[in-house]
Amino acid sequence: MAIKSTVRPPRTVRPPVRRTPEAGARPAIRRPGLGYAREIYSELKKVTWPTFQQARDLTFVVVAVSLAVGVILGGIDFIFAKFIEVFLLNPL
Repeated sequence: MAIKSTVRPPRTVRPPVRRTPEAGARPAIRRPGLGYAREIYSELKKVTWPTFQQARDLTFVVVAVSLAVGVILGGIDFIFAKFIEVFLLNPL
C-alpha cells in the first residue's frame, strides 16, 4: 500500500501585465465623480418611493412619538427636580 504525499508543488507567480498605450493613442481621461454619479442614479431608479399619503402619515407618526417622548421625559425631569428641591435642598 502506497502512501500519498500531501505536499503540493509551489505555485508559480506571474508578474502583472502592464499595458502600454499604443503609439499615437491618447490615454483615457478618468473622471472620478462621473462613475459614482451614475451608480447613484442607477440605485435611485430601484427605490420604491412612498406615496404622498404614506409620507404624510409616517411624518405624523414621527412627530406624535417625538412629542410623547418629550412630554414623558419632561415630566420625569420635573418630578426629579421637585424631589431634589424638597428633600435635598431644604434642610430640616
